[in-house]
Amino acid sequence: MENKITALFKIKYPIIQGGMVWCSGWRLVSAVSNAGGLGLIGAGSMHPDVLREHIQKTKQATGKPFGINVPLLYPNMDELMKIIVDEEVKTVFTSAGNPKTWTKFLKDKGITVVHVVSSSKFAKKCEDAGVDAVVAEGFEAGGHNGREETTTFALIPQVRSAISLPLIAAGGIATGNAMLAAMALGADGVQMGTRFAMSSESSASDEFKNMCCSLSEGDTMLCLKKISPTRMIKNKFYSSIEEAEARGADADELKEILGRARSKKGIFEGDMNEGELEIGQIASHLKRIIPAGEIIDEIVSEFNRTANAMAGIRL
Repeated sequence: MENKITALFKIKYPIIQGGMVWCSGWRLVSAVSNAGGLGLIGAGSMHPDVLREHIQKTKQATGKPFGINVPLLYPNMDELMKIIVDEEVKTVFTSAGNPKTWTKFLKDKGITVVHVVSSSKFAKKCEDAGVDAVVAEGFEAGGHNGREETTTFALIPQVRSAISLPLIAAGGIATGNAMLAAMALGADGVQMGTRFAMSSESSASDEFKNMCCSLSEGDTMLCLKKISPTRMIKNKFYSSIEEAEARGADADELKEILGRARSKKGIFEGDMNEGELEIGQIASHLKRIIPAGEIIDEIVSEFNRTANAMAGIRL
């Protein structure tokens, strides 16, 4: 397939691997890029020196395009951006902040810039800021979410109507069929987080991956809305948040309960009770841990098979 997304990133398939905290290290990124997608390093869980190391190891592991996801609310932003420029990274996905803050700086360095949004309103702001593409993410997604709670398949056609930029759909997409559906609604490509978080090359702990494989519908929930809406697995830590929110805890108390490095404790270190276990709703549909290359092969095969089967359908 050749379209706006494959042309923009110089990749074979319009499939982007989400730059997830504690999951998206150089092994996963290079595996996705080598298979024809676009791998993204998850800078949100990396100190500057660690980010530089992962960039350099990715370059050694693949000659294909890759990028970095940078949540703009994180500290050390000046240092992170300097590393990105020094290491000649070609693509940056920004999120959790104002796209105007860094877009011009990055584009002046010849870097392709994509911003993640959860509404048409912010998609328009991205276009005004001069980004090259937009990721529209519905609230099915794991981790930090927008406050609008708009589902992906309600969001995509509205964003498509609002902007002319290349559009990437995210949130609840993990299969070729879902990719085809997103593109039928106006997306030019898809970003998948959960599917690749549960891959062999993901740097998440085995305990986390195995728990994700055991989930049923309804086992993830959006919470922490007074701080930053976050989708996570229901576990002991989630129950403490649920109890606090039910009795009206304010943002300060919730921050105290959350503490520091809670997602690292769960996703990376494997504490399934006290860790913050961020994953998307679609995890309950996924029951196998397989290499990223096989994931892309399955997605492409299913996409093509369903597209061919539907080609002759008429109402």
